[in-house]
Amino acid sequence: MELLHSGKVRDVYEDRGDIVLVASDRVSVYDVVLPTPIPDKGKVLTRLSLWWFERLADVVPNHVISATDVPQEFAGRAVRCRRLDMVQVECIARGYLAGLGLKEYRATGAVSGVTLPAGLAEGSRLPEPVFTPTTKAALGSHDEFITFQDVVAQEGAETAEELRRITLEVYRRGAELAAARGILIADTKLEFGRAADGTLVLGDEVLTSDSSRFWPADRWEPGRPQYAFDKQFVRDWAAGTGWDRKEPAPEVPGDIVEATRARYIEAYERITGDTW
Repeated sequence: MELLHSGKVRDVYEDRGDIVLVASDRVSVYDVVLPTPIPDKGKVLTRLSLWWFERLADVVPNHVISATDVPQEFAGRAVRCRRLDMVQVECIARGYLAGLGLKEYRATGAVSGVTLPAGLAEGSRLPEPVFTPTTKAALGSHDEFITFQDVVAQEGAETAEELRRITLEVYRRGAELAAARGILIADTKLEFGRAADGTLVLGDEVLTSDSSRFWPADRWEPGRPQYAFDKQFVRDWAAGTGWDRKEPAPEVPGDIVEATRARYIEAYERITGDTW
């Protein structure tokens, strides 16, 4: 195998003409990879993505070839995938206001050019899910909000419409299923690529604790930070250390590591109904 790329969380290899996508236990916050891994994180992300890919197959084709035909050293956290020509847009759906979306809303009253109602607070539910794309930044850089018209200019009107339609449908389908199991999906990020025949294909990961914000429905309360089943817990810890969000990042204490691992696993178990 040949290592093609090492990202914030995943390593990408080429093998026999296919791509082998390996999820590590690394965790990144504020676009910086922390020096302390979260045990089992890669396996949780991989298993949850595979679970969702199966349930969304009627919405959009995905890149998965096999979760078992991978090198033994990566077993449980790797997926053999089709090669795709990746679309250079981060496709984000938001059903609730949080994170950078909240920051952008407070500054402009809109997110990615989508005007939102006045008076929304942190954690507010939006009247309907919105498509808020961003640029796809390299490691160490920051994604920037772009408008739907920017996507049209970059990818063409037909592709832009499909990206928006599929992103919102994946979000709606996922949010409905998760809500029935006590979890709110506040937002999610998707990545797409083109297969050799030109088909638009869902790649990377889908509806995981790294690509989405998961909140317990029974603890949701607008106007304050939400209890999170995702890496927001680590973000909050990092923000409280006084760290300047630049390299080098601080080591994560053991209790934060264990609590983060537990939240990833609880989200997986709640959503899938499986026992870790």
